[in-house]
Amino acid sequence: MNVLKLLLYPFAAIYNGVMRIRNHLYDSGQKPTFSFETAVISVGNLNVGGSGKTPMVEYLINLLGSRFPTVTLSRGYRRETTGYRIAGSEDTARSIGDEPLQMFRKFGDLVHVAVGEDRVFAIPNILHEFPDTRVLLLDDALQQRSIKPNLSILLTSADRPFYGDYLLPFGRLRESRSGARRADVVVVTKCSEDLEESVQGEMTKRIRRYAGDKPVYFSKISYGELVPMRKGTPFSGEVILITGIANAGPIESYCAARFSLLHHFRFADHHKYTLANLQELDRFIRRHEKEVVLLTTEKDMAKLDCPEFEEFMARWKWFYLPIRQVFLKDGSKFDAMVLDTVQRAAQS
Repeated sequence: MNVLKLLLYPFAAIYNGVMRIRNHLYDSGQKPTFSFETAVISVGNLNVGGSGKTPMVEYLINLLGSRFPTVTLSRGYRRETTGYRIAGSEDTARSIGDEPLQMFRKFGDLVHVAVGEDRVFAIPNILHEFPDTRVLLLDDALQQRSIKPNLSILLTSADRPFYGDYLLPFGRLRESRSGARRADVVVVTKCSEDLEESVQGEMTKRIRRYAGDKPVYFSKISYGELVPMRKGTPFSGEVILITGIANAGPIESYCAARFSLLHHFRFADHHKYTLANLQELDRFIRRHEKEVVLLTTEKDMAKLDCPEFEEFMARWKWFYLPIRQVFLKDGSKFDAMVLDTVQRAAQS
């Protein structure tokens, strides 16, 4: 493994050089940066992989959506369409992406959900279509240097904080650790509930070596009550877990501690499910001849609950496990900072 890392190091150095040049062009004004009259809140990370961006965006929707006209804007990662698009009832994960679809189904009556890989193009279209918009939530936008946010929220996972990681392909960082300085606030996600104050203090100190004297908060993932795909479905039998997320370890541990976990079908993040996947699952269930419950994530359910898979979804008992972000402490201070950002944007 060490030899492999040594071989990858030169590529990481080249990648670092490219990113430094790109950031310098924006910092020096040689590449343009656009601002908008509405409040723009960016949620992002320095690393590839899951650091809890969707739970954070959902947290912000719950905080802001009932107070201000709000729109979320994502790239729509791995969708099969291109360009600017507002989510509608006819959309699927293939047309807008799995996470935007999840947010549309969950909050469609509270916010508008938009996708667009060119966000500088998408935002004026959003403001033209929804002129009363007060808040724009940009998902996965720390590296979107062409837009100047009113508030930039950097997420880093407690199990792999950015300050201990390295640039691609040597590590998992999209840019150097110094990119944290652009953030206005840092949230450490996926913490254990009993994370000691001394550990939080040490992590804060190491984060501020790169981010400067920015506020640092700590949060955890909280699992909600199981939700049946079809109302009234009884939860009984052994559990088969199906996931297509970046880090399935925590949900597997959670399920193993609470249910009789028969098997975990683990797919890559943003996996596009196929009939072959469902047929494999069907064969597995028939071989074991046991009463089973099929349990998945909310993001995966957005992709699985579609006409293409209706035969298999109707055949078995399907549930999904919702998650939400909870701050370990000082959540009210974080909320006040976000609300103040929106109010100041309206007054400027």
